[in-house]
Amino acid sequence: MAVVSMLCVQLGLAASIGLIDDLGATGAAWLRLAWAAVLILAVVRPRRSAYTAASLRAGAALGLATAGATICFMAAAARIPLGTASALEFLGPLGVAVAHSRGRARAWVAVAAAGVLLLTQPWSGEADPVGVGLALVAAGCWGAYVVLTQRVGDTVDGIGGLAVSMPVAALVATLVAGPDVVGRLTTELLVVGMGLAILLPVVPFALELLALRRLTAGAFGTLMALEPAIALTIGVTLLHQPIDVLAGVGVALVVAAGIGAARGGSRVAVEVHAPLETAPAR
Repeated sequence: MAVVSMLCVQLGLAASIGLIDDLGATGAAWLRLAWAAVLILAVVRPRRSAYTAASLRAGAALGLATAGATICFMAAAARIPLGTASALEFLGPLGVAVAHSRGRARAWVAVAAAGVLLLTQPWSGEADPVGVGLALVAAGCWGAYVVLTQRVGDTVDGIGGLAVSMPVAALVATLVAGPDVVGRLTTELLVVGMGLAILLPVVPFALELLALRRLTAGAFGTLMALEPAIALTIGVTLLHQPIDVLAGVGVALVVAAGIGAARGGSRVAVEVHAPLETAPAR
């Protein structure tokens, strides 16, 4: 589930790059999140009785993290190559993996730091500092997303947590993008946006929510180390974004750091605590 999720994420991001020219980075992020919220609500049809106050708070926090990661990453991808942006964003789940590791495993932070230096190459003066900064903000949001997704998955049955997080994320994106984006929408863009919302974030977020019920946060972060490599491959092959040897080595170091930082197994099964003994059928 996690691997399919990563493929959907990177293909969705690559396909979303074209929307930036029409709607801007925040507008492209808003269109995906708005459609995702509509689709999730239509599928899940949530009932208030299925949620506790704690699960609603966790879902809302997850929505904020989702919006932050989506908006900042799209803005970063508009300025720096997809592979570089993805590797920098991966520092978020890598941080989660390191936090759940002990002893020598934490030495992988140095490997990740070396990878980031090779990716950004600050000595060359060519890296877009705003793009790098946005990718790092997205990294922090993604780290929070990993932790909060696991918490929501443990307290809400099925993918019901997305029925809270996605509308919150869409609302935040609406406030950021502003009403002027609506005036630039066309029927074609709306159709494309709906398709992209299914590819990212509806399908991958649902898969990640289910996967995090079976994996520790650290193990999930380790598995997600493959994502920068997938992003690099898609960026080079589909978007024709060139990458030099040093940046390629940097991605490899970030991936290696993620794999080495935390090696976990399956989680112990967690009982979902809903207000009712039997969750409503969906």
